[in-house]
Amino acid sequence: MTRDAGGFVTINGQIKNTGNQQFVKTSAWRGAERDLSGSGESVAGATLVDKAGKKRYYVLRDTDGRCLCTTGVAGIDAGATVPFFAQFPAPPPTTTDVEFSLPTFATAAVKISG
Repeated sequence: MTRDAGGFVTINGQIKNTGNQQFVKTSAWRGAERDLSGSGESVAGATLVDKAGKKRYYVLRDTDGRCLCTTGVAGIDAGATVPFFAQFPAPPPTTTDVEFSLPTFATAAVKISG
């Protein structure tokens, strides 16, 4: 995860379906979208938690309410991998360790660089 000069952090990753059937329950990853037209499913339900600072950060939105994150993932074929990204407000510069959470997945410890 990288800290950007604009006051946000961006996480990039991949989601791999290791099963033998298509995964279609991606709606659990979606946040409270106000405008789904044209964007479909998203990973807007992701959060970052700064345990030391006792704060939770939610995916940023543009002026139209759309997430600054990967959209359009309605399913993942068996064995397939899809890239994703999500942008969040940056925690204070002294915060370098956060927890990344996406519904249906285990929470992951992440280091912020930059």
